[in-house]
Amino acid sequence: MREQDQVICSLHLQQFIVALQTQILKQKLDTLKVAVPSFIYLVQNNLLYVSASNLDAATYQVTYQMKILTTAMFAVLILGKKLKPVQWISLVMLTAGVAMVQLSASGATSGNLNQNRVLGCTAAIAACCCSGFAGIYFEKILKGSDVSIWIRNVQLSFLSLPLGVLTALANDWSSITSKGFFYAYDSYIIYLIVLNAVGGLLVAMVVKYADNILKGFATSLAIVLST
Repeated sequence: MREQDQVICSLHLQQFIVALQTQILKQKLDTLKVAVPSFIYLVQNNLLYVSASNLDAATYQVTYQMKILTTAMFAVLILGKKLKPVQWISLVMLTAGVAMVQLSASGATSGNLNQNRVLGCTAAIAACCCSGFAGIYFEKILKGSDVSIWIRNVQLSFLSLPLGVLTALANDWSSITSKGFFYAYDSYIIYLIVLNAVGGLLVAMVVKYADNILKGFATSLAIVLST
């Protein structure tokens, strides 16, 4: 049985390599299309780090849920979708909820004096715009071709990795050269990497078989969990 399993794994690996060559290396134009959301997702992730560093967890999560509103706007503009009245009501309620959270938190004193709430909120709103546009663009190219979800995710990672490495080198060159690139990569960091990777695959499946607006409302459960 072990030999059969090895043969099956070898065949799957060969098929995966062939798929990478035919759908990524040989179809350069199609791969370059994914460079747009790949770059925007990279910018979005850095904005989220800025926002999370300057806001408490609950406020950060509630503010970031405005990505549902930006996603709906881009879905109407780019995909030409028509939203139901109940969806518009939900979006208005979401926007009102975010506004009330920000107003109620503006008068409260933050536990961390180094936090900048204005910077955190601005970064979160910018990340919402990036998330909305990149999500709808990715949905359009994902549903507009026969390329599988897994190949699209590989394309995203191949294009975002060089950009991410260059950004890390530009911001932390001295620390990387003196301590190494993987300095302080403990078990918790590895856990976060795996968690984000699995989450990314789940998001791609939701976008493929549903849409970004439904994905946004589904991930709103993160507000309850964070609180």
